[in-house]
Amino acid sequence: MSSRRSLHFFKAGQTVDFSLSEEQVLLRDSVGKYVRDTCDVERHRKLSGTALGFDPAAWQQFAELGWLAVPFSEALGGIGGGAVDLMVMCEAFGKGLVREPYLHTVVTCGGLLQRAGSHQQQRQYLPAIMDGSAQWAFAFAEQCGGYDLTRLTTTARQDGSDYILDGVKRAVLNGHCASYLIVTTQASSGVTLWLVDALAEGVTRQDFVALDGSRGADVHFSGVRLEPAQRLGETGQGMAALVSALDLAIVAMGAEALGSMLALLDATVAYTKTRQQFGQPISQFQALQHRMADMYMGVEETRSLVLNAAMLMDEGNPDAAQACAGLKVKLAQAGRCVAQEAVQLHGGIGMTDELGVSHHYKRLMVLSRLYGDEAWHLQRFADLTADHVA
Repeated sequence: MSSRRSLHFFKAGQTVDFSLSEEQVLLRDSVGKYVRDTCDVERHRKLSGTALGFDPAAWQQFAELGWLAVPFSEALGGIGGGAVDLMVMCEAFGKGLVREPYLHTVVTCGGLLQRAGSHQQQRQYLPAIMDGSAQWAFAFAEQCGGYDLTRLTTTARQDGSDYILDGVKRAVLNGHCASYLIVTTQASSGVTLWLVDALAEGVTRQDFVALDGSRGADVHFSGVRLEPAQRLGETGQGMAALVSALDLAIVAMGAEALGSMLALLDATVAYTKTRQQFGQPISQFQALQHRMADMYMGVEETRSLVLNAAMLMDEGNPDAAQACAGLKVKLAQAGRCVAQEAVQLHGGIGMTDELGVSHHYKRLMVLSRLYGDEAWHLQRFADLTADHVA
């Protein structure tokens, strides 16, 4: 996207013009340059073999550059960026297979703190996120819960003035190294959110490696004592903050997936121009041109839906939730199409560890299922559409 590029959408019969602000162009250019200069498949492979799965020095550099403060309001010490700013950054992260846990610590957990946290909680926890000194993870998934955030067996029962946390959370991404966890529990009136010190007595972690090489942990809570000040928001009232924060995370994931798909498309086009068959580059074969055209369409459809969802979120438009559900469906569909075509058009080398194609493929598969898969969000989109019509 150039600084002068203008994008148009049709809304309520009107053409809406969108172009990046000067600040957003500078942000895009700075993140893009960093990714081009420092992030490649070799870095990705190297970090996949480390205990953390990312580079702490790079994370501190993110903090020094102000990137960890982008989504937070100026009143909280942040830069005051919105969903479009986040989109600009995460697209670049996706192109470079950036492994640092921006999505989990800054977007998801930071978003929950900003939406549901008290002023005291925000003052206590957000500075350490923005200066890079604390890692966070969102512990929500359970063995039999599927993608339903309300199907929980983890509980926080009252014990005098405190609460006792018991339960097991599965596949907590970034949970292996998080200083703090945001944990969902079942209450009679709904879902409650808790801030839990990952080193508290009664918290145990069993580390795992995800499909894309990122790290996480299954987390067990056994008699973990919580103070009332660790409750994030009111008892049973956590869903509104959850939905809003996860929709912003979907915008970030959509932008990252867009960057990853662009990298796959570029790599595939370049490869087909060099691979020779029957005395000519295979890019000259019409059948392969059609397949690459399908890849391009998937990329551009995803781009449009990311931009639409980001703009609606920044506007506070009630249609943003529906747009985010639609984006998550397209992320899964287009990500699968682009990734599979990239692998097939590269032939046998497409799934080798040395080539970036295989790593983008795996990352897209993780993003397509995180916080709800294609079927889940297709149903959510249908439900929100029905509510809108009603």
